[in-house]
Amino acid sequence: MNMPKISIITPSLNQGKYIEEAIISVQRQGYPNYEHIVIDGGSQDETLEILVRYSENSSLRWISEPDQGQSDAINKGFRMATGDIIGWLNADDLYLPGCFCTIADFFSKHRDVDIVYGDYRIIDQAGRLVKYRKEIDFNLFILKYLHVLYIPSTATFFRRRIVDEGNYLREDYHYAMDYEFFVRLALKGYKFAHVKRYLAEFRWHPESKSTRAAKKQQEEQEKALVELDPLLT
Repeated sequence: MNMPKISIITPSLNQGKYIEEAIISVQRQGYPNYEHIVIDGGSQDETLEILVRYSENSSLRWISEPDQGQSDAINKGFRMATGDIIGWLNADDLYLPGCFCTIADFFSKHRDVDIVYGDYRIIDQAGRLVKYRKEIDFNLFILKYLHVLYIPSTATFFRRRIVDEGNYLREDYHYAMDYEFFVRLALKGYKFAHVKRYLAEFRWHPESKSTRAAKKQQEEQEKALVELDPLLT
């Protein structure tokens, strides 16, 4: 099997209770050609101690400095990435075994596909399984007009030409940056594909944005649609 280089970007801020598990989930992929880039926003907890310890692995790189939020941090990582395939893994989420091999194989066999997303499992703050989440195949109408984000960033990967062609997250978006990003890419004609396999675990906990800022997330989704679709203005 072809082994394209995979770059994983992890934004982090005071996620010391979870980030070690995220790092381990990357390192245990058993995939020989990857880099893991952690962009830390200046954590004051045990995060830096963990990063120093794991940076003995040459595949882990990290920086810690103030940023303008999660989107800014992820964009920094995108610019640092050297891989053929890029994904972002939040510091409180995990990859499941075999994820990288599945993604590399899919991209190798589907040269026309730009973005691939899979299914995932939801876990609680202690790592206990809450439920399985199977997503649907790509449908622009459902994504755009029904406001349903069925493309989970935790289980999504894309070819580096996406960023080479100037596509980054909107840094003025703080809650629905992934939704705006995927709708924008779809409207530009990039091709999405769904691989029917569980690739990651999304951690649902009280401090996560999905838990504490659902209304703001919805407001940003609506803002994105108005800005991206001239027919709605």
